[in-house]
Formats: sequence, structure tokens, C-alpha cells
Amino acid sequence: MSRKYKFHNLSGLYFVSFATVYWLDIFTRQVYFSVLADSVNYCRAEKGMELYAYCFMPSHVHFIFRSADEQPMELIQAYKKHTAKKVLETIKNNPQESRKDWLLWMFERAGKKQSNVSKYQFWQHHNKPIELWSEKVIKQKIDYIHNNPVESGFVTNAIDWKYSSARNYQEDHTVLEIDSIGFFG
Repeated sequence: MSRKYKFHNLSGLYFVSFATVYWLDIFTRQVYFSVLADSVNYCRAEKGMELYAYCFMPSHVHFIFRSADEQPMELIQAYKKHTAKKVLETIKNNPQESRKDWLLWMFERAGKKQSNVSKYQFWQHHNKPIELWSEKVIKQKIDYIHNNPVESGFVTNAIDWKYSSARNYQEDHTVLEIDSIGFFG
């Protein structure tokens, strides 16, 4: 892995993106989005996650975050491990999931390709953390995150995507609470 994509500054502010294996569109039902949101709430309350921007897309997640405990890598690993376990469990127990057998087969197939995976692999292993070092770069990444659903053609206005902090920046905190960056007033 290149030096560019590592958590070097443990107290730094980071932009991360991580995707499901094979870029599978998993987050297409409310129940799966809820797992992601509940896990963020848990990490904020119990793991020292400071979340400044986010977007949950059908196949991937974007965060701008900081670890108050100065353990950004461990925080993201814990988030991914927990959400993988919960989403897999939810898929298995969801009678309305028409793709259940196929999805589980795909996760199992991905897991067989990795020596460190016991059965299923849900997330791709990399996170591509990028440390954010200036106000200009932070704003650029926030814009990128918020415009992701627009660029993908899901909505025409960023605040219309329910699972994005674009709504928080419009004082709508109904899905998730986020932390204040400070210089965005």
C-alpha cells in the first residue's frame, strides 16, 4: 500500500471511502441504511468518533472524521467489522430480501479469496484515508461527499439524499448528528 493512503497523524482529520466487495449495491433498503446510521451513533458515543461529513451510497460510504482517542485506523476497522456482521445478519433474516442467496454467495466468494477471512467478506479491505490539512481541502472533500448522489444521478439536489450530511448543513439532523467543524458557520 502506498504511503499516501495511511493514517500518519493519529489526531488528524481524515477523508475516507470504503466500498462493499465487488461494489455490490447493498444499501438499497431502509433496514440496511439503519445499520450504518446506528453504527455511527455507537461509534460517536462509545469509540470517540467525531463525524463532520458523511454520505451512505448504495455500494460505499464516505466520512470526514477524527478519532478523539487518536486511533483512526482502529475506529474504521471496528466500524467496518460491526457493520459487516450486522448487515450480513440482517440480510439473512430479511424475508423481503429477494437477492439473499445471491448476496451471501457473493460475500462467501469474496471471503474465499482472502486468507484472513473465515467465511464472508463484506467490505473491501482498503479505506484510502486522506488527511485534510487546510480549510480549502476540507471544503472540497465535503462538496465531493455531498455531490456524490447528484453525480450518480440519484437526486438533483444534494440535500434531497436522505443519507448525507448535506442535510445537516441545512440544519436537518433527523438521520444523524454530526460534529461542527467550527469555521463553517
